[in-house]
Amino acid sequence: MSRNRSWNILNWNVRGLNSPEKWLAIRQKIEECVAGILCLQETKRQNFDLAYIQNFCPQRFNKFEYLPSIGASGGILTAWNGTLFTGQLLFQNKFSLTMQFTCNTTNHSWILTNIYGPCNHEDKIEFIDWFGNIQMPIDVDWIIMGDFNFIRSPEDRNRPGGDVNEMLLFNEAISNLGQIEL
Repeated sequence: MSRNRSWNILNWNVRGLNSPEKWLAIRQKIEECVAGILCLQETKRQNFDLAYIQNFCPQRFNKFEYLPSIGASGGILTAWNGTLFTGQLLFQNKFSLTMQFTCNTTNHSWILTNIYGPCNHEDKIEFIDWFGNIQMPIDVDWIIMGDFNFIRSPEDRNRPGGDVNEMLLFNEAISNLGQIEL
């Protein structure tokens, strides 16, 4: 069977998951883009169960892993269609969930890291130290996505300013990992 099959991944900083309007918007976007995997950041939820996930995901999304919010901020959810993929949690820290997915039809495996980066300076330094030192073998298919809460250049801001040193550190970390921004 061909390894050239493609699947869609929906990535979204939802800024909270506690309203029916948000649930409807997420469900509509999943259906619109025919997503097989959903990566949400800033869920602002301490826990998830399948019944809650069914509020905003079609029934085919029957598998998930999450990182709880701390108080009313943060939180990451990765949910997927268990008919299409087998997923295994490989790693988590306060910034990320890293999953290995295996396609149930082709047996092709790859790794997905769902990131919600910190907003405060001290945690950003810790994040960059971790992110820039990830040791991912070059022969592994790896996708990193999420909301990093960093910008790569002043032109990425919607208003003047920004910490140029943070931009340099973020770009250096991306370069050290050999990553390509899509």
